[in-house]
Amino acid sequence: MEVATVLMLVTAASLTPITSTSWLWFGLLLGASVIHLEAAQGIERIREVSAEGSPYTHMQSVWYFAGVLLLPLPLLTALIILSFTHEWFRVFRGQAIAYRKVFSAATVVLAVGGAQLVLAAFFPAVGPPYAAQLGGPIGALAVIVAGLAYRLVNYALVVGAIVASNPEQPARKALGHASDQLIIAASVGLGYAVGVFTVDRPWSMPILLVTVLALHMGLLLPQFRIAAHTDSRTGLVDAAWWSDRAADQLDRARRLARTVGVLMIDLDHFKQVNDRYGHLAGDQVLTAVAETVKHSVRSLDLVGRWGGEEFAVLVPAVGVDELHAAAERVRAAVQALAVETCDLEGRGVTVSGLTVSVGAGLFPGTAVELSDLLLAVDGALFQAKRQGRNRTVMTTRIVAAPAEEPARERTA
Repeated sequence: MEVATVLMLVTAASLTPITSTSWLWFGLLLGASVIHLEAAQGIERIREVSAEGSPYTHMQSVWYFAGVLLLPLPLLTALIILSFTHEWFRVFRGQAIAYRKVFSAATVVLAVGGAQLVLAAFFPAVGPPYAAQLGGPIGALAVIVAGLAYRLVNYALVVGAIVASNPEQPARKALGHASDQLIIAASVGLGYAVGVFTVDRPWSMPILLVTVLALHMGLLLPQFRIAAHTDSRTGLVDAAWWSDRAADQLDRARRLARTVGVLMIDLDHFKQVNDRYGHLAGDQVLTAVAETVKHSVRSLDLVGRWGGEEFAVLVPAVGVDELHAAAERVRAAVQALAVETCDLEGRGVTVSGLTVSVGAGLFPGTAVELSDLLLAVDGALFQAKRQGRNRTVMTTRIVAAPAEEPARERTA
């Protein structure tokens, strides 16, 4: 990637003259990029850590895409390098892995080069700045295609590298959050606005910078909501958030006179996996089991990590037979699971023969309060363990609703 980037720059340097106006625009974009990152550095530090194993997407692309429309490629590359260097020292404080950042910067340079090639195909008679040539429907189409080229080149290279270097993790994790695509789309649109306004009204830059910062915070809210209730190891919701949603679901079921099922699932003999293969292999097994449970139930069912090797599943609007069938699907899917991992010596091994014990209960038949329902289902899970594991036990515990107090005579 680095060699390809250097070759592209050497070729472009002899073809694109740098004018004094280009240097002015370069200074404006670099200043805006620095201010933007300084304002958002705390958030970006958290996001970069939470994005481990998936693409890290941020709105610095606003300034990079504006540079596509304004700057010759050598100056645009300098903007990207200085921005990544600033990010290295101010956001990551030199703690990030250096070769990853070099690789990421190279993919961005190739992406902006691809975007400029698209613009050159639409406007072969002119070079940068392309922002002055973007009038009419042809100009709009050129920006859209260039934006797609920018995203696809960078995204494909980064995702490919993540998949190649993390073969043990699910490939879909490497695709990142769906909201990442919204962030890039907004960045391209704002970059277009910055480029056009910089040519005609450079003093509008402070207004656009405030707009970028406001949208930056707003677009990240969905990711923060997800991160706030997600178990980092398995990607499932955590126990606290699961319990809140379960309480909401029971309240809804009371109003609509419906049922809600709960499954408690415990991975049998998980300690033996850790002792035999090591904790890293145990983590991979746990993640694989979590994915299996999630894909063995309906999309509307809520799967959470309850703690350790235990999972909880909220199953709305089911009867006893349907709840038992769901539990058996999970149990059979886990039993058929084979996880490719490495043992303590670094040798490749396949962990198979995994089993789970499942406790199941139904609102309102088992209990009418969430705490009582969870206690009953947990008791059924322990019963499944005592009976030999690798089985489902439906709870028979019935917890009646508390009797209403007799009406008291009201006195004046």
